[in-house]
Amino acid sequence: MINRQSVCLRRLGGTRAGEMKLGRWIANDKVTTKEISAAIVEKSRLLSKDKHVLAIQDTTELNYEAKIGRIKGLGQVGHGGNSYGFYLHPMLVIDADKEECLGLASIKSWVRAEDEKKAKDRVRKLQPIEQKESYRWIESSLKAKQILCEARQVTIVADRESDIYEEWCRIPDKKTHLLTRACQDRLLSNTKKLFSHVKGLEVMGKYEVEVKAVPGKRRRAHLAKMEIRFDEVEINRPIKCSDKSAPNSVKLNVVDVLESQKSVLKNEKPIHWCLLTTHEIKNVEQALEIVHWYCMRWHIEQFFRVLQKQGIDIESSQIQTAAGLMKLATVACFAALRIMQLILARDGKEQSVSVVFTRTECKLLSKLQKKLEGRTEKQKNHYKATSLSWAAWIIARLGGWKGYSSESPPGPITFSRGLKNFQVIREGLSLLDVCID
Repeated sequence: MINRQSVCLRRLGGTRAGEMKLGRWIANDKVTTKEISAAIVEKSRLLSKDKHVLAIQDTTELNYEAKIGRIKGLGQVGHGGNSYGFYLHPMLVIDADKEECLGLASIKSWVRAEDEKKAKDRVRKLQPIEQKESYRWIESSLKAKQILCEARQVTIVADRESDIYEEWCRIPDKKTHLLTRACQDRLLSNTKKLFSHVKGLEVMGKYEVEVKAVPGKRRRAHLAKMEIRFDEVEINRPIKCSDKSAPNSVKLNVVDVLESQKSVLKNEKPIHWCLLTTHEIKNVEQALEIVHWYCMRWHIEQFFRVLQKQGIDIESSQIQTAAGLMKLATVACFAALRIMQLILARDGKEQSVSVVFTRTECKLLSKLQKKLEGRTEKQKNHYKATSLSWAAWIIARLGGWKGYSSESPPGPITFSRGLKNFQVIREGLSLLDVCID
């Protein structure tokens, strides 16, 4: 799947016999997503050793509405549950210091039952957290703590859905921290509400950031002037907290980033993040570091793009059962991970090339480089041949990138195309029995 950049069993199998073999493997009840996932995430254990890593988690929906008549076992997805498919919840591991992609810490997939969607909100809120869909945030965090046990420090990063009181109570320890965008306007121990308390804080620092235009979201490109506030807060246990053994309150730190009205464009809302974390914050530098780590949450959004339309295109599969699709999606996460590692390596990271490519493949890449480099210095590959950045440059050129730094950097589609072309060359040489040396 990594080499062919496809989820089509016919293409993956190569022959009719190969296609049938893969089909039987997918259909085998003894092959489980749990075991596939365990094999994939285990690779992250060694790569994260002695490092501070960000474990970034989020949920995406895989939509097979167009194939509903052919696929058995799908559930409701989408806003209002008006489409059919299943949910995927991976956790991406990023080196916090070098911004290198190290692997995956967990992969969870599930089908939402129709009766679960129709259940009344009042009934769901009375259920223990372990019986709710939202437990996935806690469950994935617990798995990450096991897989990343050899890391020096782990910061679990998530968006607003992960602002769950039980998670704040159960996950943090001496080397495991949480960083989540606040969703609930929680009651504080001083009887104030979180958002009003933050609004009244003194501005502790200012900085500027170039904001790119976001089509469809009414966000125009401009230079945003940001104000940063931070403080220690103590949040009270919610009345509807399902865990009666949870403490009455939890101490956290809040970092509030708000765009100044001086730079807000007409008819647009100011950029605003209210971040909660278990990390200690004593100065502006530490607060800005928290903001920087949260910005890296963008990588999991990129991961979803790679997994779907801009790379692997998992939703194009013709498998006819939800169980089979979930197995395939779990494997596809590993293939998408390889593209993500190349994307993050394109800017000159020192990550080893051996993370993605074998020694034989590196020899072929070295041969290809001589053909792909231009005559000018601007079209030379200046990265060390031991680094993944060196390989990423070559794969991007194979994918159609021109090699000029003035161009937009290569993205998922370019790397996907480059990997596919690289595999064609590799297979052609093997068929001709050509020795790469």
